[in-house]
Parts: sequence; C-alpha cells; structure tokens
Amino acid sequence: MFGKLAVKNVTRSLKDYSVYFLTLTFGVCIFYIFNSLESQWCMQALGQSASYLVDAILIFMDIFSAFVSVVLACLVLYANTFLMKRRKRELGTYFLLGLPTGRVSLLLVLETLLIGLLALAAGLGLGILLSHVLGLFTIAMFSAYPAELGLILSVPAIGKTAVYFGAIFLVVMACTGFSVSRARLIDLMQGRRKNEEMKERPLWQSVLTFLLGGGLLLTAYAMLLTRGLLRIDPLFFLMLALGTAGTLLFFRSLSGFLLRLVKGRKRLYYKGLNLFVLRQFNSRIHTTYVSMTVICLLLLLAIGVTACSVGLNHTIEANTDASAPYDFTLQNYSGDVREVDIPALLTANGFDTSRELRSSYLCSLRYGTPRPEEAGDPGTALALSDYNALMALQGREGLTEEEVPCLREDPLVTGFSGIGTYRVVSDQEAQGLPVRRQLFVGNYAGDAQATEARLEAVLAQPGFFESGSYSLGSRLQIYLENMGTKLLVLFMGLYLGLVFLLTAAAVLALQQLSQAADDQPRYQLLSRLGAPEGMRDRAVFTQVFLAFALPLALAVVHAAVGMTAANAVIAQVGRVDAAASSAVTAAFLLVIYGAYFLATYLGSRRMARGRG
Repeated sequence: MFGKLAVKNVTRSLKDYSVYFLTLTFGVCIFYIFNSLESQWCMQALGQSASYLVDAILIFMDIFSAFVSVVLACLVLYANTFLMKRRKRELGTYFLLGLPTGRVSLLLVLETLLIGLLALAAGLGLGILLSHVLGLFTIAMFSAYPAELGLILSVPAIGKTAVYFGAIFLVVMACTGFSVSRARLIDLMQGRRKNEEMKERPLWQSVLTFLLGGGLLLTAYAMLLTRGLLRIDPLFFLMLALGTAGTLLFFRSLSGFLLRLVKGRKRLYYKGLNLFVLRQFNSRIHTTYVSMTVICLLLLLAIGVTACSVGLNHTIEANTDASAPYDFTLQNYSGDVREVDIPALLTANGFDTSRELRSSYLCSLRYGTPRPEEAGDPGTALALSDYNALMALQGREGLTEEEVPCLREDPLVTGFSGIGTYRVVSDQEAQGLPVRRQLFVGNYAGDAQATEARLEAVLAQPGFFESGSYSLGSRLQIYLENMGTKLLVLFMGLYLGLVFLLTAAAVLALQQLSQAADDQPRYQLLSRLGAPEGMRDRAVFTQVFLAFALPLALAVVHAAVGMTAANAVIAQVGRVDAAASSAVTAAFLLVIYGAYFLATYLGSRRMARGRG
C-alpha cells in the first residue's frame, strides 16, 4: 500500500521534484565521470610508461571525491529541506486523517528511496555518455587515437557511485524521519502563512552602499592586477577581503538602488507588472544578499577554475617541445676524463644506431675558458659547426662565422634541465677549449616506444656504464610526464569547477522556488485583480532571470579580472588558450546553469498559476 502511495506521490509531484531530481542526476553524473577515469584510454596509455602518474591522478581523484561527496550531501539535504517545506500541508493532512508518525516517516523514506533510485539510474546513464565525450576530448589532447572507440563502462566507478550516494540517501532518510517525528500539526498547516516584512531603505543609503561596494571592488581589482597572483602575504588576504566585502555591499545596495533607479523612469516602472516584480525583488534581496554573495563567489570559482584548467593545457603542451628538441639525448658526463665513440659503443652492445635512428649527431660541449680548474665553472662553449648541426636536426636556422662568438640559449638537449646560457665559438677556438661532456642526440627511425625500450635495455647492461657516467633524456618520457600533469590539471579543474557550478545553481534554484511558493498567494491575488496569465508568466520570468543573471554577471566580471592576472603569470612560460577555455566554460554554464534556470522558471510559473 505504502509503496503504491509513494509511487503515486512521486509521479504526482514530479514537477516539485524537478530541481531535486536534477541536482541528484547531475551529482551522480559528475561523480561517475571522474571516478571512471582509470578506464579511459588516455589513462591506460599513460599507465604503460608512467604508471606512477596514473596512480597520482587517481589518488587525487579519490581525495577530491571525498570532498565532493560531502558537498553533494549538504546539497541534497538542502534540497530535501525545500521539499519538506513544500509538503507541510500535505503532511499535516496525513496527521489529521489519523496516520501515525511512523507511517508518515515510512512513506517519505519510500519516496526518497524511489527518487534516489531514479536519479541514480539517470545519472549513471548520462555519466556513461559524457565519460565517452571526455574520453574523446582527452584523446584529442594526446593527438593519437586508439584502435577502437566505444562507450566506457566502469563497473568499479558504478559501485563506488552507488555506495557514496547510498550513504548520502541513508543520511537524508534519517533526517527526514527525524524532522517528521518532531513536526507539530499547527506548524505544518500554517507553514505558508508567514510573510516577510518589506523595509525600503532610503535612497541615499542605497547609493552610498553601492558606491562603497564599487570602490572596494575596484581597489581589489587594482591590487590583483598590480601585485599579481603569486604574492601570498597579508595584502593578498586583504585583497580577498575587499573583494568579498565589495560583492556583499553591491548586492545589498540593490535592495533599494535598483528600485529607485527604475522608479525614475515612470513608463518602465508602470509597464505590465514591473512595479510588482521590482518590489518583490526589493523585498527578497533585502534578506538574500548574503546568499547571492556566496552564489556569486561560487560561480567565480567555477568559471575561474574551469577556464584556467582548460586554458593551461596549451602552455603545458608547449613546454614539451621546448624541453625535447630530439627524440633522445644521451650525455656522457665523463667526457672531460675520457671521450667515447658513443654510437659505436651502442652498436657494439646491441643497439645498431644506423638502423634504429633516422638521424643523429655526436658532439662535445666545452668549458668556456682554457683552464677551468683555475676559474671554477666559468660556463659552457660549443663549436659553431656542432651548433649548426644540432640546429639542423631541430629544423632551425644556424649561425654564420660572422655571428660568433655569441651567447645563446637555444635548447640543445632533451630533458627538463637544459644547458642554460652557453657561448658559440669558432671551430678553431673550440679546439683550444677542454671538453666538458659529450652529447649524442638522435631521432628514432621506427616506433618510438619500442625503440626506446631497446635503447634503455642496452644502457641497463652491467658493463655499459663502466665506460663513463651517462644520462638519458627522452622526448617520450617528457611527453608522458607533461601529459600526466596536463590531465591532472584538467581533471581536477573540471571536477571542482563543475561541483562549484552545480552547488551555486542548485542553491539558487531552491531559493527561488521557495520564494515562489511564498509568493503564490500574491500571484493569485493578481489573477483575481484581472492580470492575464501571460503577464503573470512574464513577471515570474523577470524575477527568476534577475536572480540568476545578477550573480552570474558580477562573477563574469570578477573572473575576467582574475583571468587577466592569471595570464600575466602564465605568459612567463606560455599562453592560455582563451578561445578553448571560454568555449568549454560557456558550454558548462549553458548546460548546467541553463538547465537550473529553466527548471526554476517552469516550477515558479506553475506555482504562480496556482498549480503547485
């Protein structure tokens, strides 16, 4: 009986559950996507040569998942509180009919369980589809494609998601039963009769608050742009405090400033239901400016983190090319003691350089002065012919004899630690300088991974290093390490950005729906006064639009200033792909924020029509 009643209640109140269901579905979807990363092709490819990077990424994802689960639990509890408020009269009716408290609690638990199972199924389905999209995105980042592309189904991620959200729903059901057991009948029946008293602030106070808030924001912006993001000191925290206070004062001033501003334009003020909408907005923001500040800051974090994580990918990728001009570099650090014919030594030990390499070059780096033992470490010199040969291997222009001697910083070796600044000298001068070390650079003729494995096997032979002290720098290893960093930055940024966005949108939606429920009698009065349904619908749209657009607009301004400061830092090592970061961030905003806006508007409109 109670099972059928629970199904009937969920079906009948499906529109009431829309935002709640949307929050659960998006939460399950995001949680599954980022916990199924180990099944992604890119992670499997990375794990073949750099399994420690995969382990690090997965550890970070586990830590973030624990944090995300707490955030989502609080969000679900907040959404459940809204539903309980919406159903107070219904619960009071059950008590009037003589239904025991335990039975009412059981009914609500069954409803919560049902909506949870539906959201879990829908979220997992959406998560499987979007994890495929994420897989295609990361494959494009690798500039390579697997033999087969298909939907990824991660059984461990499904189990983990089910366990986490099962625990969340157990908490929700326990809280629901507890709140029902403590509810009083009179409070349930009169739950919607409490109205908020509107207090209109003097115009001068609103204008002063607005100017003060704007001044604090401009001060915080100026400090950020002049000081940058990397100076973490007391002034940095002062800057954050000024920005937060400015945002708070901005929204607080809107409670009177916007109303008085529109009042000055009589035609706009008295058009349609603008008078009613603005006074409603004025009365609400009087007490919700704190929550709007929090929502604005959450949106700022969502936009900033998402945009930076996507935009930084090009900077990380550019560092690979700068650190790896050749497929490998083998350095003989004992060249000052004994010069070795490295290609012959490799061939003698089983790595035929003429067959394994399509191009290679052996040269010597020299000390900058003839007697380095007297001058400590005066620097590095390179013969002109060697420099030109190395540049030719990179496909770059060399130097002429008229241009030497000169100081250069062009990359000479494959490895994160380059040579630094060195002096290019004539071949004749180089002959008089002592050898510092030997460089053997090359590009593989066949498959890079297989060829490098054979090279490493030769270098690992017991007798090979008796000939000197060697080190191997590999483009493949640098690429994989950079890709690991790239994926870690991308995944963590998207994970946090989406959670911040989901939290801001859900809290805002639930807040607006709660206010729409309180405004229902007012819209019914407008209907009795003759306001047509279309006019009332436009009034609802305007209220919801203002609530969603204002914190988003200010968050975009904050993010634009923050990204400018971030670009100034990143420009020292690369650049941010503004187009890609803006496109991805806009897509997330459109899908998640837009979905909540639409669901909120439809729910509020239904209540205004007296159907909720």
